[in-house]
Amino acid sequence: MGINERKPLGKILEELKFANAKQVKDALKYQHENPGKKLGEILIEQGICDSRKITEALAKQFNLQFMKLDSLEVEPELTTMVPRQVCDDYKICPVRKSGRAVTVAMSDPLDFFTLDNLRFILNTDVECVLATREDVVEAVNRIYGGGAAMKGQFDAALEELTASEIAVRGTEELEAQEGDDAPVIRLVTLIIAEAVKMRASDIHIEPMEKKLRIRYRVDGVCQEVDSPPKRLQGSVLSRLKILADMDIAEKRRPQDGRIKIKIGESHLDIRVSALPATHGESVVMRILDKKTGLLGMEEMGFHASDHKRFLEIIKKPNGVFLVTGPTGSGKTTTLYAALKDLNKPDVKIITAENPVEYVLNGINQAQVRHGIGFTFARIIRSMLRQAPNIILVGEIRDKETAEIAVQAALTGHLVFSTLHTNDAPGALTRLLDMGVKPFLVASSVQAIMGQRLIRRLCNHCKEPYEPTPEELKSVGLKQSDIEGRTLFRGVGCDQCKLGYRGRQAIFELMEMSPILRDMTFRREPTIKLREQARIGGMTTLLEDGVRKILDGISTINEVLNLARREDITY
Repeated sequence: MGINERKPLGKILEELKFANAKQVKDALKYQHENPGKKLGEILIEQGICDSRKITEALAKQFNLQFMKLDSLEVEPELTTMVPRQVCDDYKICPVRKSGRAVTVAMSDPLDFFTLDNLRFILNTDVECVLATREDVVEAVNRIYGGGAAMKGQFDAALEELTASEIAVRGTEELEAQEGDDAPVIRLVTLIIAEAVKMRASDIHIEPMEKKLRIRYRVDGVCQEVDSPPKRLQGSVLSRLKILADMDIAEKRRPQDGRIKIKIGESHLDIRVSALPATHGESVVMRILDKKTGLLGMEEMGFHASDHKRFLEIIKKPNGVFLVTGPTGSGKTTTLYAALKDLNKPDVKIITAENPVEYVLNGINQAQVRHGIGFTFARIIRSMLRQAPNIILVGEIRDKETAEIAVQAALTGHLVFSTLHTNDAPGALTRLLDMGVKPFLVASSVQAIMGQRLIRRLCNHCKEPYEPTPEELKSVGLKQSDIEGRTLFRGVGCDQCKLGYRGRQAIFELMEMSPILRDMTFRREPTIKLREQARIGGMTTLLEDGVRKILDGISTINEVLNLARREDITY
């Protein structure tokens, strides 16, 4: 079919039901009044179509394959053949190699100049498929690591750091550097700034055998980015240790530190951990943004019924309230939200934390210092003489801390703390395993809440889809359960890259009942405690996750990654 015989884009959009006849007619009229504007651009600007729909229609118009690149995997041989610079310059992404032909994804089917140039540069046949510009950029960043903008800034900073300069730079010179113009300082600041821009919660700087790998954890998932060369490893690590007030000469023992820095308008508090590894010290930085880190109760993601129960529990005069889950599941954020709600002028609240993550106005916060023997247990003993109403213990790790927390609850205090267990009922067994007497656990614990963080679907690009019967069965649903409801999946756009943006918690809230107290006293196994908790009305993690799926907040795969299938009886 010749170019003049192709069906008009407007007609195709109408056939695909991406736009109606009036919308297309109005857009064509606007195009006539504004020469040079493409029909697709106009429809996107008017909010009628997004770039994905326009690209899909273009693919049909030009008889090309339309591809979603979110799960694209490329052979290493192909990434070597098509360098990153070529992808950035021509806005393409390699897809596959078949014989002498290389297939690339691009967004403009009429960009014959790019195809001709690629045939010349790569010295091979080049074919194309269509994908959105956002998908192409995201796929290149994921496959090659990092982004073009960051790479350019890295290159500019690295130009000032030649091999000879690094060879003679010692820690004394790094310590003596002043101003933001010092190349290593600017490089480290750039690493942190880019992490903030990408909404990362952690920065992982990991020395490998032949490179220094940098990864950002965004919404719980690690993403590798462009990294400085291996020769800069010593300088970068030394700079970070100076900022974190660590001993830069000590490379054999683990160290912890803290960095306070302002990036743009954000005041950041960064917790730094250095761990000696095979090829050098591995450094992890946890980013705490004082402006966005503290959430209120309404932002936690509670279902209405759980929210009401939670508020009733935290307003009890005494007892132990535990939040359980693995590292990074938002336990401290939940407890801080509870303290913010309880923080009144007539209530005295004292916390023992390791470390203090966020400063809460009106609350007395003490930080654990193991070096001088200022442990959780010692702080709790001291704080009881301060006549508090509410106590927060950052984490119960041993028998001594657990027993003192329980005694505090039995003497009229409300005690909040966290515990590392897989689910809420498992916390009772964990306390017993620590050596706390069964009658103390049974009488002091008021409630336990297990939680996980699931990724939220991006509101800009999520799209409806029809799940398979197998997918529904995996979370205990039947086709009849989703009648009249719409389930969504992530697609990926320039706002989110991977189809998800932000996270929300799923909860299971177990209140102690007389039956559960008796079972705890008799040391019943966790599985029986769990069965009884469900009989008593506990909604499990998976069941709460299903509610988030049905509300269009997340996906089946995301919930199954974090909640156990056996939580639901089929």
